Amino acid sequence: MNKKDISELKRRFKKDSCTITRMCGCYVDSERNRVVKLGETFLNLDEEEFFKYLDIAKKALSGTIGNNLLELEFPMEEEAPLGKQQFLMALRGSALQNEELLERFYDLVIDNYDYAGNYLILIFHDAYDVITKTSDNSKLDESEEVYEYLVCAICPVSLSKPGLGYRADENRIGPRVRDWVVGMPESGFVFPAFTDRSADIHSVMTYHKNAKAPHTELMENILGCTARRTATEQKLAFASIVKKAFGGDEEASRDVFYEIQQGLSDMAQDAGDEEDNEEKIRLSHEHIGEIMAESNVPENAAAMIEDSYQKEFEDEAPFLENLIDAKAVEAGSKMRQNKELVQKVASLQQQLEDAQMLVRAPEDEDAPTGDIKTYDVILRVKPEKAEQIKSQVIAGQKCLVIPMEEDEHAAINGVNTTV
Repeated sequence: MNKKDISELKRRFKKDSCTITRMCGCYVDSERNRVVKLGETFLNLDEEEFFKYLDIAKKALSGTIGNNLLELEFPMEEEAPLGKQQFLMALRGSALQNEELLERFYDLVIDNYDYAGNYLILIFHDAYDVITKTSDNSKLDESEEVYEYLVCAICPVSLSKPGLGYRADENRIGPRVRDWVVGMPESGFVFPAFTDRSADIHSVMTYHKNAKAPHTELMENILGCTARRTATEQKLAFASIVKKAFGGDEEASRDVFYEIQQGLSDMAQDAGDEEDNEEKIRLSHEHIGEIMAESNVPENAAAMIEDSYQKEFEDEAPFLENLIDAKAVEAGSKMRQNKELVQKVASLQQQLEDAQMLVRAPEDEDAPTGDIKTYDVILRVKPEKAEQIKSQVIAGQKCLVIPMEEDEHAAINGVNTTV
């Protein structure tokens, strides 16, 4: 599923576009006990409930593809009889009207979902009459197919915060009554995936609110798929690889990480500039090696990073965009600018000191000497002019002779002099 596919589905979760037929759910406490079950014809809900539930369903399709949203493929064994893909097909086909299938689904989640508190399992059924579109995205009044799908959202349920409030029954300010509040989903999925405006029964799109620690048990145990890492997890793994290559040297590992991030950013920029480039770049260990070679990373560290990268991502190389850390690129750019500024200041300081030496008079007794050796004559000339300077005795006096062309000029003690 791409952004267009996801946006098309999310546009359906509005009052005048919604066609969700049924919603079912099960409230589970922290001891994995079922507290209450629900089953509703969705369009018959009161308006306030309708919009709250619609927001929850929409949230299960929110976030960044490859980070919060991960598309998974079912292995062949799960598409066989008694497999989890076949179970979801049956659940979808029942339009959530089969109580036995719903009970099995709740059991599957309760037995496998890793969550310490109370939570609410919600599952929605919808049938979308996909309208034909022409090449210029104009809609035609005819249907390509009916996309029938399920949206599942697993929402935390927590106590509202304590506080003071107006108690109307007693006409006074007092402690507010705390109740259990359903939050936005921690996890969820859409089955089947909606790919190129059509159902893909071999894939499922999963949602993960926390991209740093997604619920892998949802992917593996509940859906029966091989878990994938989010872009955030891949970034953290790569940063750890670079850090380990430098032992405890935090500064060195940081500088190298910033350099590599700049190289990744430049690669992405070059790829974006190429015409007709719609293929995403998968970042191999060779790519990382090339970037480090251009960044002058020490050979030992570079070899360790490349080797560790190959082992870490041997199953599936990350997409280039997944490893780019925008904050690290910006921080590295600022660090380089600061270094350049320091170098410029040092250069200007040296030039200033050289100029002061040129204008310092030899007879100035107050000028500090210390261990610094002073000279009566200090010359600063262009390299090609230095070769022309000769020592010569004129009228019994030792002299330095500097040949001058008609268009050349000189500065003596900072004062321009014509010759």
